[in-house]
This record gives sequence, structure tokens and C-alpha cells, in this order.
Amino acid sequence: MSRAWFSQQERSNSFLLHTIIWIARHLGRPVARGLLHPITLYFVASSPVTRKASRQFLARALDRKPRLRDVYRHHHSFASVILDRIYLLGGQEKLLDIQMHGYQMALDQLAKGKGAILLGSHLGSFEALRVLGTLDEHFSLKVLMLEQHNQMITQLLNLLNPEVADTVIRIGQPDTLLKVKESLEQQELIGMLGDRVVDNDKNLSCDFFGQPAEFPLGPLQLAAALKVPVILFYGLYQGGNRYDVHFELLTGGIDVPRDQRLQTIQELTCEYARQLEFKARLAPMNWFNFYDYWGDA
Repeated sequence: MSRAWFSQQERSNSFLLHTIIWIARHLGRPVARGLLHPITLYFVASSPVTRKASRQFLARALDRKPRLRDVYRHHHSFASVILDRIYLLGGQEKLLDIQMHGYQMALDQLAKGKGAILLGSHLGSFEALRVLGTLDEHFSLKVLMLEQHNQMITQLLNLLNPEVADTVIRIGQPDTLLKVKESLEQQELIGMLGDRVVDNDKNLSCDFFGQPAEFPLGPLQLAAALKVPVILFYGLYQGGNRYDVHFELLTGGIDVPRDQRLQTIQELTCEYARQLEFKARLAPMNWFNFYDYWGDA
């Protein structure tokens, strides 16, 4: 998997983002969604990198040569999910029709007395996790985040809801592991992403859409070290205001002899890749890794 995403510059500016946020909050979602069409056209026309990445992925996911309208739909889906972040983080989730699948399974895992890792990806909306707090007042979610990337968008969206910053555990800090351990001991869920690697990651090559791609071992290593379940999470955008949120158990815990641990972690990492491919084929317009996913940086 290419690490090109890490060095890819943000294609936005503060004035534009503030303007869109103001329109979304004061003029309403229908007006804001109307603006997504010219914005999408602009980015499709002006970004050969994302056009190429979109065509590359869609050719695999659709099993045919993608048309220009497919590439446009792909970008528009991404823009729609970005817009809905404003409502999800701003306490206006009722504007969205969010259907939950497998939620009781997640609660059952927590009922065993431990927390769990919610392992997501850049497939659909990770922010849809925020709606869980409205379903159960005792529900608590912390998110592991690499904040060096897309800092502008992160900061602006945090302005919508200052409490969001308190749920973030920053990756790479001296106390990161300690904070994760404390949260899990308090039966909290730790949300993290498992489909991108950075330079200091230990990773594994797994088959993904018929070609090897690198996936980080870190999420499963963390689960093994802390002996907690891993639940796969997908917040799939279905068009309009509809989202389908899926929870699926990857493992109830990694409790094997030390000499078998690495092999188990590797097997589960590639199983994550297989499940991610399956979901991405079902909802290809939700794939938001707009770079050469299989290439070398």
C-alpha cells in the first residue's frame, strides 16, 4: 500500500471551509447539498491525482472500465460524507437516517466486563460512530487519531463540538498506550482505522482486490497486548440522508501462546482486509482512499 496519502496536501482553505460550515448550519442541509455539485465538479476537473485513483479503484470494484459519471459519483459521495460530518459532530444527527446493524452484538461484548476496539477504515463515514452516544447515555467512545494529516479540517470540525477534542487519543504520544489501557478498563470503546500505514508501522502484505497491499499490524497487536475484542465497523453512505452502520465481530480476543501470537495477528489482519474488500464491493462509492492504494510512494 502506498504511503502517498501521508504527504498529500489538503486541497482546501480556511475561508472556504468556514463558509461551507456557515451555510450548512444556517441555511440548512438542502442548500448545502446543492452546493456539493459545483464543488464536486471543481475537484473532479482540477485534481488528476484523485481522478486517477478513483478510476483505478472503481475498475477493480466494478469489474469494468469506470465511466466519467462513476468518477463524479465517487467524488460526490465523498463530499456528501464530509458535509454530514458537520451535522454528526454538531449534534444534528437527527437530520440523518442512520440504521444500525449488529449494535446489540457490540453491547454484548462490552457486557463481558471489558472494552473493545472498533476497527474501521476509510470506507464510508467514521464519524457515524458519534451517533452511538445518542443511543445510550452510558456509551463511551474514544478515538485514536493521527492528527498531523488534515489538521485544518480536524480543527474546524472540532470547533463545531469542543467535546470532540476530549474523545481523541493522539497517536505517537508518550502516554498513548496508557490512555488506551485506562479507557478499555473502564469498558469504553476505542475507535481506530486499519487501512493505512505510516512510516513507523509494522505492516503485512495481504491480498486485496487481487493484488498485494500493505496493512498495519498495530491494531491487532494492540488488541492482543490488552486482550480485548475487535469489532469491525462500517458507516456506509447510501445516498440522500441514509447511512447503514454495521458492526461485525472479528475476534472475541486474542488469547494464544506467545509463540503463536504473531501468526494469529497476521491471519486476523488479512481477514480484516478480506472483510474490507467484501464491503467495498458492496458500496464502492464509499471508498475514500484517493491515492494509489497498491503502489509504492
